Amino acid sequence: MAASETEADFAAWMGTTQARVEAALQRSLPGPQHVPARLHEAMRYATLEGGKRVRPLLTFAAGELAGADPARLDSVACAVEMIHAYSLVHDDLPCMDDDVLRRGKPTVHVEYDEATAMLVGDALQAQAFQLLSEPGLAGDPKLQLEMVKTLALAAGSRGMAGGQAIDLAATGKQLSQTELEFMHVRKTGALISAAVKMGALCAGSCPPALEQYAHRIGLAFQVVDDVLDSEASTATLGKTAGKDSAQGKPTYVSAMGAPRAKAFAEELRRGAQEALAPLGRRALRLQQLADFIVLRKF
Repeated sequence: MAASETEADFAAWMGTTQARVEAALQRSLPGPQHVPARLHEAMRYATLEGGKRVRPLLTFAAGELAGADPARLDSVACAVEMIHAYSLVHDDLPCMDDDVLRRGKPTVHVEYDEATAMLVGDALQAQAFQLLSEPGLAGDPKLQLEMVKTLALAAGSRGMAGGQAIDLAATGKQLSQTELEFMHVRKTGALISAAVKMGALCAGSCPPALEQYAHRIGLAFQVVDDVLDSEASTATLGKTAGKDSAQGKPTYVSAMGAPRAKAFAEELRRGAQEALAPLGRRALRLQQLADFIVLRKF
């Protein structure tokens, strides 16, 4: 298959999968016809019609590689995306990063209010675990419990929440590359790794190659985010550009400079591709997603 055909094939797969995830999220989130209507409306505002759905795409790519049932992947992908959406809502709060724009529209606390935004995040996190606890999701109850544990670890104090705490404490400080990696393996990488692992677990197990891939691509995602924050416009990003620098946040760009940060992202991309090599053609979608994550311009 020619390069242009491969790119078109990947774009079609990505579009189809994003649409599938959007439809599954529509079904999984409570509607505003249910009380409390305003909270349910805000949950849908925070989650639907926005974002690249990178984590659900990784879940589907890993699950398809492993031969998982797509219906199971729907639930797992939605659970992962709800955790991600909740984290964005809370990160944008005035007590955290204090941002007013997310995914090209006002943040939840701006569109609604701060208390509602806090409850949106709480409710989305609970909704994610409700999805994972539905009977028969994995066929094997022990496997289903492993998924719940994987997502809980990724979201908690040893994962995303812990990484955010380290990030807040580091404001105004200069961190080394090693310290940045320690933080971002948790803040960004943990949920990306969980998305890959849980997709594979839908079929029974996660090969070590996938865990190595997920670790590297999770770090690469953050490196590229830091570069884009320093170089892209607000209109392109859909969120406030240059915010990290303005707030004195330690980033890969501040620690290494943009050229070295870009080179590091490329090194991580190559490492992710190498980790997938033993899996052959079955890993094509994951390979393409590694390229998409590192080479994206938005």
